[in-house]
Amino acid sequence: MLDERANYWLPIDQYIGGIEHAVMHLLYFRFFHRLLRDAGMVSTDEPAVNLLCQGMVVAEVFYREAADKKKTYFNPEQVEISFDERGKVLTAALKTDGGPVIVGRVEKMSKSKNNGVNPKALVDRFGADTVRLFSMFAAPPDQELEWSESGVEGANRFLKRLWRGVHLHVSALAPSTAAATSPAARQLRAKLHETISKVNDDVGRRYTFNTAIAAIMELINAIYKFDEISSAASSVRQEAWEAIVKMLQPITPHICDALWQALGRTETLLDQPYPKPDPAALVRDQIQIVVQVNGKLRGQISAAPGTAREVLEALAQADPNVARFLIGQTIKKVIVVPDKLVNVVV
Repeated sequence: MLDERANYWLPIDQYIGGIEHAVMHLLYFRFFHRLLRDAGMVSTDEPAVNLLCQGMVVAEVFYREAADKKKTYFNPEQVEISFDERGKVLTAALKTDGGPVIVGRVEKMSKSKNNGVNPKALVDRFGADTVRLFSMFAAPPDQELEWSESGVEGANRFLKRLWRGVHLHVSALAPSTAAATSPAARQLRAKLHETISKVNDDVGRRYTFNTAIAAIMELINAIYKFDEISSAASSVRQEAWEAIVKMLQPITPHICDALWQALGRTETLLDQPYPKPDPAALVRDQIQIVVQVNGKLRGQISAAPGTAREVLEALAQADPNVARFLIGQTIKKVIVVPDKLVNVVV
């Protein structure tokens, strides 16, 4: 029934399932594996090394209540909904007759409450990548994901921003082989490799895909702010956009494949290794140090790593944003955490 390949593939590295699987599928999964072990067909005690219980997808419930208290539930596609600025439902009316419906509490998607969302309609409207991105970004995988159409629209806007950024870069100067030497270019490259390091940890160890996506969003913001025009600066942008496309490929494969080709790469994106951080790029010439007055954030200063305590104190007190909180005050002491924090106590 089984040969040596079973012991190659088992135990699997990661089991992912909803919490409702814990009593059903997961219990049977382990039982049959132990049966196979006792029969000498496999050599491991457990069929999986790690377990991740994913959270439920939840959404509002829409219904009308008859005189006999019987409820008729309506699917979100049948309801015209208005939202507030935070994306929460304000009012709901049935599309067929325009009459109001009751907006119930947020519950897990189910047939009985008719509050499931048809992914095909969203894919037809926004594309599969948008739906995939929203699903990964809206919540950590082990927590509930509250469905939000405004959140889906936000994911779509981000992908359009990604698309626009890559094509603006492609239409500009061709990258060169020259190293970027300006402080802003080195800072962007450091930000890039810090992001790669964080995304590798978030995806590979912590399984917090939402924070990985957030880090990539911050990196894209930094690229948009980087306004140097030279072939050397373009090479930094090329490196950054290629890394972003590689990091997002498991989540949004279709747009990333198109952008990979737009960046001039002819190799298949699926065959490319996941980016790894360059240790040399992570060494910053200047770092940002937080400045507090009585424990409250009042400013930031830039300094070289390892700058002496006395110099940091002077830089902090000279910063205009900090200085105005020191007017008329007596400095009692200055607390310095090297390379991280200056707190002036008055």
